[in-house]
Amino acid sequence: MTETIRNPVEWSWDQLRGMGHALGEVGHALGRSPAARAQPAPVVHRIQARELKDVIRKGFADYGVYRTDVIALCVFYPVVGLLLGRAVYGRDLLPLLFPLASGFALIGPFAALGLYEMSREREHGNKASWANAFAVLKAPGIGSILILGAALVLLFLVWLAVAWLLYALTLGPTPPASVGSFIDALFTTGPGWTLIVAGCGVGFLFALLAMSISVVSFPLLLDRDVGLGTAVRTSIRAVRMNPGPMAAWGLVVAGGLVLGSIPLFLGLIVVMPVLGHATWHLYRKLVAG
Repeated sequence: MTETIRNPVEWSWDQLRGMGHALGEVGHALGRSPAARAQPAPVVHRIQARELKDVIRKGFADYGVYRTDVIALCVFYPVVGLLLGRAVYGRDLLPLLFPLASGFALIGPFAALGLYEMSREREHGNKASWANAFAVLKAPGIGSILILGAALVLLFLVWLAVAWLLYALTLGPTPPASVGSFIDALFTTGPGWTLIVAGCGVGFLFALLAMSISVVSFPLLLDRDVGLGTAVRTSIRAVRMNPGPMAAWGLVVAGGLVLGSIPLFLGLIVVMPVLGHATWHLYRKLVAG
């Protein structure tokens, strides 16, 4: 079937209409729609940790097929990271640099929506490009998706506030004089190690909460109109039924984001799309079609 090439005005109008549909759906997402109530409860599978290799392999395969489009879609991750990092550094909030980088794990599932859609289109045998990311706005569960996304953004902001409080109670509240003095205090003093241990422990709890409520929820809402409550419960059930594999997946995500953030966030151009595509395939293994 031949596609008609539209001018930018028509294309932009379609995207605005899709955004209007998305905002309109937010109100309906607070209650289950008739279509959502008619959906059978999703069936969750148990998986083995070794299956994560296949998930990651498929993530790389999708990235390889859509490399140019994915890079165009994801180049904003390091840009946003650098801008936020510069803002933090310029406002004497240096202790928030690591919490900021690790916080990508909290909002990553929401930020990767377009990547899920690209993997879904490829799975169905359709040609996909960066433009498919906008098809998310027309998803039946977009209202629920936006609400859950807002919850993750709020969780991210709370994490930054808690991270700053931990610094204030240990090495603070005075901001460090320089990067060198901060690193020295962090690794050579008792309060510094207290901050490291407490920060990692609290950060783990935030990451566990974010993964539990979102790892399956976003792909599921993109795939079916099941309602926000059902999606979140299904995601939590998937994590509870697969503690080992999901813990391993959490380590993969955390390790990938740390490595991707080290070279001025530039590695996120590769890490984020691979993890995003892989998350779709993880969902397909966890939840019966």
